[in-house]
Amino acid sequence: MTLQPPAEQIALAADRLRDMAAAGLRYAEGIYDHERYQAIQQIALELLALANGDTLAAFEPLRATIFARSSPLLAGAAAVIDDEGMILLQRRADNGLWNMPGGVMEVGETPAQAVVRELLEETGLRCQPIALVGVYDNRYWEPGVVQHMYKLTFLCASLDGRQPVQPPSHALETAELGWFAEHNLPTGLFEGHRQRITDAFRAWRGEPRAYFDRPG
Repeated sequence: MTLQPPAEQIALAADRLRDMAAAGLRYAEGIYDHERYQAIQQIALELLALANGDTLAAFEPLRATIFARSSPLLAGAAAVIDDEGMILLQRRADNGLWNMPGGVMEVGETPAQAVVRELLEETGLRCQPIALVGVYDNRYWEPGVVQHMYKLTFLCASLDGRQPVQPPSHALETAELGWFAEHNLPTGLFEGHRQRITDAFRAWRGEPRAYFDRPG
């Protein structure tokens, strides 16, 4: 891995402290241990704000959500490719970039179930997962990392063709949907998905091996 910019190094250090604090607060028995882990959690929040050049108040809502979880987060994406070799992409409303639909997984669902749910919420399309494309560490693929995440991509087949059967329940997240050929992807593509899309087409063509980041 190449040396990361200082802000990203600070953000990842904050995320490691977040993980330690979340595990400590879950298993600590004495009040003093709880206070110590709460102090570590506070330091992690302050470092995260510093790394992002923002106020501590802006990150306070994370205390009850992301900062309450130990271990890296898990997220998934649906690589929906039809018989004509066209992949479904979503242009996000928050940053205007194109990517595969997906999101953070929830407790109580399998990774494949999470991808099916996220696709339906964001596009209105139902899908059938076909194969695991790969497992990606976002530190390698996404500049400006704030939280350490593992991202799984699944090759999926649409059960509804190219037309949603119902309006997406999370329509505010999606500015636009489009179907694109492998070598005619849209401008404004999220760089973190470029390799994952390439790998998805390899899986679509029948390559059996799933991608993972090699040690070293």
